Amino acid sequence: MADAHAVHGSLPNLPYRIACLCDLRDAQGRILLLRRIRTPNLGMCSPIGGKLDIAHGESPAQCAQREILEEAGVEVPMDRLHLIGMVSEAAFEGAGHWLMFVYRVLGAVEVEPRDMREGRLDWHEPGELEALPLPETDRKIIWPLMKRAEAATGPTGRPGFFAVHIDCTGPSLRWVVEVETPGS
Repeated sequence: MADAHAVHGSLPNLPYRIACLCDLRDAQGRILLLRRIRTPNLGMCSPIGGKLDIAHGESPAQCAQREILEEAGVEVPMDRLHLIGMVSEAAFEGAGHWLMFVYRVLGAVEVEPRDMREGRLDWHEPGELEALPLPETDRKIIWPLMKRAEAATGPTGRPGFFAVHIDCTGPSLRWVVEVETPGS
């Protein structure tokens, strides 16, 4: 019997990259997205984020703090970072495997839209996501899981958590939601 969590396919060994994605909202509930002018996801809208500084032992939360400061100009204390998701992608674009920690910044942030070296940073209404150019994994898997995690928010207002494994090795995406817990 095949393991439902195993990657299927016969790709060569690929490098593993570790990164964070950061979900920031303003007082109106709009989502801060970067329209990328570089690969990966050229021309697509994605949350801000980036690779961990592995050489210096940076943690995923420290990476989120650094990326938010570098890309949005906002200092976020650790207690405002909520780990809402963990995403593993096997053979993304055939170039490597990814492990991404998805953080929601609790509370509103203020960021002026602007152009930066990675692309255009701007606010978007949640209802606009369907019309925006999004990476396929974000559109089909990550944003729906984030929406479910935030919809389950309980009395403390903290979103839930999800872990998903995405297999990008075949002609179409396959994924397994490994963990999904409601908010508290």
